[in-house]
Amino acid sequence: MASIIVENKWLILAGLEGLAWASTFFMLYARYRLNSTFWFKIGVILTVVTGVIPQVTLGVINFLATRRVDVFTVIILLLIIYGATVGKKGCQAVGSLGQGKIQPFISSQWVFYKVV
Repeated sequence: MASIIVENKWLILAGLEGLAWASTFFMLYARYRLNSTFWFKIGVILTVVTGVIPQVTLGVINFLATRRVDVFTVIILLLIIYGATVGKKGCQAVGSLGQGKIQPFISSQWVFYKVV
């Protein structure tokens, strides 16, 4: 089983990352459009289940199978570090946009944001 996972690790990672982003968008939609704490909590759970837990598990399985830190393991570590640091700030910015504190305005070819 581990050999199948290690052979297809990049495909699995891409699929899980896509699911994690979809669940993140669902979480934001539930919070700012539906104004539902229940669906927001479901979105948070989905994001953790499809993003954090599988990525860590993939990294551990890959490391145990290869017994070395390779590019895949470094990518997993970078994704986790990004999500824990810069990603939080990005979610806060999207949250401000969802709350109407920042309004987009379009000028010919560019989209700008202003704080209300």
